[in-house]
Amino acid sequence: ATSASLSLSWALAPASVFRVLASTTASFGARASGLRGLWQKAPQKRKGSFLVIGDWGWDDQVHGNDILSTKCQKLIGDAMLDKSRELGDVKFIVNVGDSFYPRGVFGKDDPQWEEKWRKIYDPELRSVPWYSVYGNHDYLQDPCACSNGPEGCAQVNKDINNLDYFYMPDVNWFIEHPELDLEVVGMDLNEYEFGWNRQAPPEIQCPLDCAYTKCQTTCEWNMKYRARDAFNLFHNRSAKSAAKNMVVFSHYPTDYFWNHSHFLDGLSDRSRHHIAYFSGHRHSTDDTSTISTAPNTNWVVGGGGGWNCDSTKQGF
Repeated sequence: ATSASLSLSWALAPASVFRVLASTTASFGARASGLRGLWQKAPQKRKGSFLVIGDWGWDDQVHGNDILSTKCQKLIGDAMLDKSRELGDVKFIVNVGDSFYPRGVFGKDDPQWEEKWRKIYDPELRSVPWYSVYGNHDYLQDPCACSNGPEGCAQVNKDINNLDYFYMPDVNWFIEHPELDLEVVGMDLNEYEFGWNRQAPPEIQCPLDCAYTKCQTTCEWNMKYRARDAFNLFHNRSAKSAAKNMVVFSHYPTDYFWNHSHFLDGLSDRSRHHIAYFSGHRHSTDDTSTISTAPNTNWVVGGGGGWNCDSTKQGF
């Protein structure tokens, strides 16, 4: 049912310049003619690049009528591989969550790591770290929902050299890349799963999917404190980071934070950094359905998985 995919790659260059290369692939087939570039000024020499994907998890037992197989996911994976080879300098892949639909993984030995990730994405794509955060579906059977710390979290992996799993040293985390003049910040904002509904009464302004875990009350408290810690981390790193560029990501688009102006203002502040924010949850790949963070940038990314496609723009 999806008729087009959008691919995004971000390149890091001197003078704190981000460059976006976007191309449209019609009917998941031949690449459409023309490459549209969006940039502040042409970089003289690129320092590196990275790819972004999210909401790619697909399950053969739980899906809607417009995603009936892994075809969409695999085509996007193939396009990622082509783009990675074209760029030749991809340093990492940002993964914005809902990786294992519909209920997450129960541990490092869960067969879904093999079936839904390693067998879908080429080893060449997995030869760089996948910087990750949890999405709402990732939590449902993951012990992390009920755990007081990261030790009980099935997706948490503190060893950046262990490429058999995502790199996620904690549920909220950051990593510095001085060689790229870049800092990356991953945020767990699953507390705001309700954010699509601006009329939500107070009693449902909570992470609704906690009801499907083994510990609803504990899960709700965990999400609340993790979101608090996420905001604190973002503001702390925005103030202290010496990097000219920041990549910030969570599972939720900026329009879910309509009642958190401090976060939107922070994402829009260009006085110290160029901040690029990436998210998922809404199964689309665009920069038009979100609240603007101009003069900085933000995108929502849909990777062709989950229950269905919310737009024809699926990609990375």
